Amino acid sequence: MYTVYALRSEVAKRIYVGFTSDLERRLEEHNAGKTKSTKGFTPWKLIYKEEVESRALARKREKYWKSGIGKEKLKTLFTH
Repeated sequence: MYTVYALRSEVAKRIYVGFTSDLERRLEEHNAGKTKSTKGFTPWKLIYKEEVESRALARKREKYWKSGIGKEKLKTLFTH
């Protein structure tokens, strides 16, 4: 089982999308500054998650949420 997730930076207007098999560990890594692409914008808050059966499907869903349409949908649904 994999989780596709979206995070929103609490200090900047940024959204990060990824997938993992251990969401709790991955969120801790993002907030601890262990991920190069997110360490400058901590803390991060989980704004979206969906569970999928396979790694291939997780990658496909991640690509959708990282696309222009996917990012815009996340922004309209979850930003203030």
